[in-house]
Amino acid sequence: MTSLIDRPAATEQRDTLATAVPDRDLASAVRVLRMEAEALTALAASLDGAFTRALDTLAGIEGRVVVTGMGKSGHVGRKIAATLASTGTPAFFVHPGEASHGDLGMITRADAVIALSNSGETNELSDVVAFTRRFAIPLIGVTRRAGSSLAEQSDIALILPAAPEACPLGLAPTTSTTMTLALGDALAVALLERRGFTASDFKDLHPGGQLGRALLKVTDVMHKGENMPLCRLDTSLSDVILEMTAKRLGCVGVLDDSGALVGVITDGDLRRHLAPELLVERADSIMSPRPKTIRPKALVVEALREMNEKQITTLFVIEADRPLGVVHIHDCLRAGAA
Repeated sequence: MTSLIDRPAATEQRDTLATAVPDRDLASAVRVLRMEAEALTALAASLDGAFTRALDTLAGIEGRVVVTGMGKSGHVGRKIAATLASTGTPAFFVHPGEASHGDLGMITRADAVIALSNSGETNELSDVVAFTRRFAIPLIGVTRRAGSSLAEQSDIALILPAAPEACPLGLAPTTSTTMTLALGDALAVALLERRGFTASDFKDLHPGGQLGRALLKVTDVMHKGENMPLCRLDTSLSDVILEMTAKRLGCVGVLDDSGALVGVITDGDLRRHLAPELLVERADSIMSPRPKTIRPKALVVEALREMNEKQITTLFVIEADRPLGVVHIHDCLRAGAA
């Protein structure tokens, strides 16, 4: 077994160079981030009518957006496809190598293709490009070279501005992949806004995880129908107590003759008015008028914030003054809105 003192001098030299130097490490990180930030600024300034035409194409197809790229461009392409799909533009990634062995069948004439290649001369893309030309499938090329094969074959070429890679060797894709990724985000968000994609649409595509919970509406967690604690203005307080006990939400909504919500009685109201004659009184004698309510399309997080600010535990969900349901603070917490 070779001891530490027997190691070749070259190995020891590499170890010395690899020793952590905090100031140098931070300077390297800052340089990379600044170079990439400058490249993104240049990219934003370079956008022109080609970007708008690309949006027109992607918004106008009946099929899906197919993203393809090789190597690091492929990794970026997968993320772009995922972002498009999650924001209302059906999309998927096709590996160019697999495309040459049958996966071209995944691309239809109703689709559009976004091909990514920093050099614009990626050999593995040739079959995908040829396929789009043969069947008149819209092709959007993303490259930094305006005179490249990809740019010349594309229906629309989105040209990345000239910017050095952040890698000190100028070899590892860094700045170029950052610009490509950001351009994909720009396409996805612009399409989202053009289509009027809403938080509700977003929730439909993101039902799981924290994001899905954050987009829950009060109508998703409220108690409704027979589970709503309700009474009339002339209901005796003895019956109000029975209703409150049965529904176990700590309150009862009070309705007028038209069915509109005009008041609320909480368990606190009952305690404050506790007296021998309480049970023979009517609901309207102790109810709090103009109860705090919330609209049906409100998010659960909004309801939780409202209850915290008003120091209450329930909100009636109403539409045109009619109660649709009631949401309790515990419902919001169980839904993960905290």
